[in-house]
Amino acid sequence: MNKERLFLEYKAYSMRRNVLTMTSLAGSGHPTSCLSAADLVSAVFFHAMRFDPKNPNNSNNDRFILSKGHASPLLYAAWKEAGVISEKELFGYRKFDSPLEGHPTMRFANSEAATGSLGIGLSVGVGMALSAQLDQKDFVTYVLMGDGETAEGCVWEAAELAHYYKTNNLIAIVDCNRLGQSAQTVHGHHTHRYEEKFAAFGWKVFVIDGHNMQQIVDTLDKASKVENLPVVIIAKTFKGFGVERIQDKLGFHGKILKKEDLHTIYQELDEKFPQEAAFDEKSFVWNPQFTKEQRTESEILFDQQERVDFHEPTFKQDELMPTRKAYGMALKEAGTRSKRIVALDGEVKNSTFAQIFEEKYPDRFFQCFIAEQNMVGMATGLNNRGKISFVSTFGAFMSRAHDQIRMAAVGQSALKLVGSHAGVSIGQDGPSQMALEDIAMMRTLPESVVLYPSDAVSTWKLVEQMANYKDGISYLRTTRMATPVIYNNNETFKLGGCKVLHSSDDDKACIVAAGVTLHEALKAYDQLKEQSINIAVIDLYSIKPLDEKTLLEVGKKSNNTIITVEDHYVQGGIGQAVGCALVNSGITIKNLAVTKLPRSGTPQELLSWAGIDAAAIVKVVKSL
Repeated sequence: MNKERLFLEYKAYSMRRNVLTMTSLAGSGHPTSCLSAADLVSAVFFHAMRFDPKNPNNSNNDRFILSKGHASPLLYAAWKEAGVISEKELFGYRKFDSPLEGHPTMRFANSEAATGSLGIGLSVGVGMALSAQLDQKDFVTYVLMGDGETAEGCVWEAAELAHYYKTNNLIAIVDCNRLGQSAQTVHGHHTHRYEEKFAAFGWKVFVIDGHNMQQIVDTLDKASKVENLPVVIIAKTFKGFGVERIQDKLGFHGKILKKEDLHTIYQELDEKFPQEAAFDEKSFVWNPQFTKEQRTESEILFDQQERVDFHEPTFKQDELMPTRKAYGMALKEAGTRSKRIVALDGEVKNSTFAQIFEEKYPDRFFQCFIAEQNMVGMATGLNNRGKISFVSTFGAFMSRAHDQIRMAAVGQSALKLVGSHAGVSIGQDGPSQMALEDIAMMRTLPESVVLYPSDAVSTWKLVEQMANYKDGISYLRTTRMATPVIYNNNETFKLGGCKVLHSSDDDKACIVAAGVTLHEALKAYDQLKEQSINIAVIDLYSIKPLDEKTLLEVGKKSNNTIITVEDHYVQGGIGQAVGCALVNSGITIKNLAVTKLPRSGTPQELLSWAGIDAAAIVKVVKSL
């Protein structure tokens, strides 16, 4: 038998033993999903991939994404075989203080992405493949998927874009083991159906026996030579392969084998794989192949924690401009200041104004078409390879990609998300296009920042803040309609701040607003001033983090009364954010927000109908 082939089969055998041990010790996990893919992972790690095990940050390393994240024990077992993890660390799997979590997260240094919500890994892989093309690097991204997850629509969004962008540096592997959690997968072991699907999307497809090491190795070699097309390997496997009592049987997904049965199972494995069990690892020297790292200018800047500093804008006072257009202009400025800036858009670039960036930097603009889930996954892959990813679409359609956004947050990706067409103020297009849930959605994410500018200047300055925020996802909410410029070009905007636009010692209430409702609050201020009624007005451009100190100080001065006004549903919006921040402060808080299902109409009709316009503010203040 070929010495390397026996070595690879030994590695698969060893990983199977470790998977069974670590899941039994942890008392939880998904061993059957690991056993089916052990041969595939062994061949990828120890034959096909070029990587430096001692330096996961080598930007020339080939990349491995475990899209079927519940098979995390196999990922960790592979890194143990590569000499990265000790046996003691491996057997700490799923313990509170261990980075080896139940599904991969970035707490484990060799993870490429947080996975576990199925169907996401291929999109991340497309983003990484595009990053390699952008930097003119030749690293290959491998993505191991389960057959069950190919039922997710996002997989086919990614498949289409991978072909569109000719990602010949992307190799997907489908572990076609037939069984899902509770039933047979949609195609079972009919591998030709997967073959036909991927071929229809323009991929080069290979169908193999996923337990025949020679076939696996030969196919990986062929895959590496394919030009101008992404490659997928459909591997027919058996769930629980190697352990007779669980192999190819329903009812064992997520079930561990008892510790007291391990000795018997090890004997069974030794009988199933006698040559592998007797193999002397010292008889074969594995020399991982990798390219010595040569850092690009962009990567050096990333290492140095590059700041992206904008020039001052040149907007004119009272100039009418939609904040969505100001975003496009600021995005172009960001691209000028850093080569790491990339922009992705969901086929609405002339509405989000991302096209301003595209016109200047077409090589760094990725048209993702009407496939928001894949767009966010691609952005995550680009981000995880050192790019600063700005992603734009209508705010309402961000909800479609909430799972991808949530998983990007789990993976601590610093995505920059921009949702245009916020609220009822978009007008005649009606409720399907109105972002009315987005603030709530983005506020819930760990370490997220939620920003809502009211004019062109604040938009410009907040895009600059986003470009430099590295601790999590940042979200910018932009308005469809034009609003007047109210700030000077040299005004500063910090994360967690707000602007007190009006305040006196005789204010009857403090109006807290953002975006389009800030302009309604300023109209209300003028109308009440004519009637000798004073109110404070705060621009809450930073909804998260929140400037609790200023809100408390101004609210106390303003008759202990705050009125929040927002073009968003009341649940999870500005009013509830302020209410939570100031609970037990003695300040009465009144929320003006959208409380009913909207309809088509003019922006002003809808603001009035929702009770969030200047007239509604005046009415509430006078009722106090």
